[in-house]
Amino acid sequence: MSEKPTPKCPSCGAERVKKYRPFCSKRCADMDLGRWFIGAYAVPSEELPDEFDIGMDDAPPPGDSDDGY
Repeated sequence: MSEKPTPKCPSCGAERVKKYRPFCSKRCADMDLGRWFIGAYAVPSEELPDEFDIGMDDAPPPGDSDDGY
């Protein structure tokens, strides 16, 4: 009967440490957190316009009104 393979640290591949699970160290955990902060794990999607932005392309630029303001 074979043993289950031991899961490895997702950052560096070293053996995991229970305290920093699923990572092997605080350093690897912090590196992964940094990747989240810079958006490296962002899910690509098509951004829909906000309600405020709808129709803004058709609006005249500020100062182009006929009322002098």
